[in-house]
Amino acid sequence: MAVILTLLDLAGTVALLLWGVRMVQTGLQRAFGPQLRGFLARALGDRPRAFLAGLGVTTLLQSSTATGLMVTGFAAGGSVALVPALAVMLGANIGTTLIVQLLSFDVARLAPLLVLLGFLLFRRSTASRRRDLGRVAIGLGLMLMALHQMLGLLAPIGSQPGLRGALAALQGEPLVTLLIGAALSWAAHSSVAVVLLVMSLATHGVVALPVALALVLGANLGTALNPVLEGAGAADPAARRVPMGNLLIRAAGCLAALPALPWLAQGLAALQPDPARALADAHTGFNLLLGLVFLPLLPAYARLLRRLLPARLEQEDPSRPRHLDRAALENPAIAIGLAAREALRLADVLQEMLQGMRDAFARDDRGVIPETRRMDDVLDRLNAAIKDYLTALDGAALDAADRRRAERILLFATHLEQAGDVVDRNLMAEAAKRLKRGLAPPPAQRAALLALVDRLQSNLGQAASLLLTEDLRAARLLAGEKARFRDIERRAVQAHFAGLHQPAGSAPADPGALPLDLIRDLKRVNAHLVEAAAYPVLREGGELLPTRLASPLDGEE
Repeated sequence: MAVILTLLDLAGTVALLLWGVRMVQTGLQRAFGPQLRGFLARALGDRPRAFLAGLGVTTLLQSSTATGLMVTGFAAGGSVALVPALAVMLGANIGTTLIVQLLSFDVARLAPLLVLLGFLLFRRSTASRRRDLGRVAIGLGLMLMALHQMLGLLAPIGSQPGLRGALAALQGEPLVTLLIGAALSWAAHSSVAVVLLVMSLATHGVVALPVALALVLGANLGTALNPVLEGAGAADPAARRVPMGNLLIRAAGCLAALPALPWLAQGLAALQPDPARALADAHTGFNLLLGLVFLPLLPAYARLLRRLLPARLEQEDPSRPRHLDRAALENPAIAIGLAAREALRLADVLQEMLQGMRDAFARDDRGVIPETRRMDDVLDRLNAAIKDYLTALDGAALDAADRRRAERILLFATHLEQAGDVVDRNLMAEAAKRLKRGLAPPPAQRAALLALVDRLQSNLGQAASLLLTEDLRAARLLAGEKARFRDIERRAVQAHFAGLHQPAGSAPADPGALPLDLIRDLKRVNAHLVEAAAYPVLREGGELLPTRLASPLDGEE
């Protein structure tokens, strides 16, 4: 019974360690994720810079998976070449070992101080970044507490003859031991936690140093396995080149190191008598050696990956999401950035619809109408995919800034999909009806209509830009377009009623006046663009009035 209770205590301690690792990773991603993503994108010009950028970003984020998701998105989107993307991963693999180096020293006394500091930052600060850094400090404190408690729990467990016998049997099975370490790292989604656990086992003599080294190698392999498995459903094999390339590099390193484990263990024991420090050095040294060996070979290695995973040449389904990587859902800052990239595709599709409508009216081209109307189905599917992706985020992992950003993307996607409905069901239906009846608009009316469509296309470009920049001045300019469309509608109504009072057969009062139903629908499209991008920015900036009424109604404040 005592052994069962001790094992339960150990399981709880491991869970506390995993939770501390997660708090550190999510806190750093929230605090610095967008800036680090931008820094990483700028550093992907050549191999050395990309290698150092991967090392630096992962040292801060403490998640090679998060760095891998960023660079995989860049590579899959074609914005970065495969060679620097692989170089980033080599650096990231080293960066994630540095926290293990730190925690291999006896710093357990800092745990209460870190938790206290984190609590004060989290509770007393109103700035979101300070609260995120408070989360990081609490996570580090929990990790140190878990490691300290684990050391005390492993002493009685390690003295059990049955357990010692089972672990001793692993000494003659390095491949099995490596696979066990890989399975643990894959299940925990963290090589850091597994390596720290193995360090604790080795410190109390529960596992021999060669067994511990095999488990550390397995942890390196398992953490590279997760991105490959989670991206296995990608439509284009080229999107899997970076994670698969990283996995194959680590697998090659593991296979090369496995036969030499007994000699490596002897050398490490001679150089570093502390097993925990020896394992931390081995963990860092393994990834550093892989980086030094493979960095010069990356151009040839990239060519091999391109042959093994060729890009899909058949025409892509435009309604299939390109950027919504399900593996990124564990990292809200990255996932929301990917959703924003997908939302910009909605703007591109709507731009194509507006161009199709323009061509239908400008050239009396009936052939563009079916294809333009089919693009509305693309909008519907992309909008549904974005909503499904964002609602799959863990609400507890989102801070206020994440929620605000996710809501803005949802609002943007919803309004652009509704604008597409207006183009499809009203404007294109009207164009089809007029062409079928041979009712070509007069030249002046055609010119006025095309000018309005051009204005809508320009406004759509501004709306897409606002989703990224959230610039207050640009939001005011876009919101001003709503008043201009109201003025256009008012003048069209006046011209319509003036025409009703003219004698039959006389020239129209305004030969360029558009039909009121076309004006109304174009105005509705513009309103959706303003609601999608300008109003959220103005509302947050305190520059949007709650009502257009000169005075509030009775009962309103």
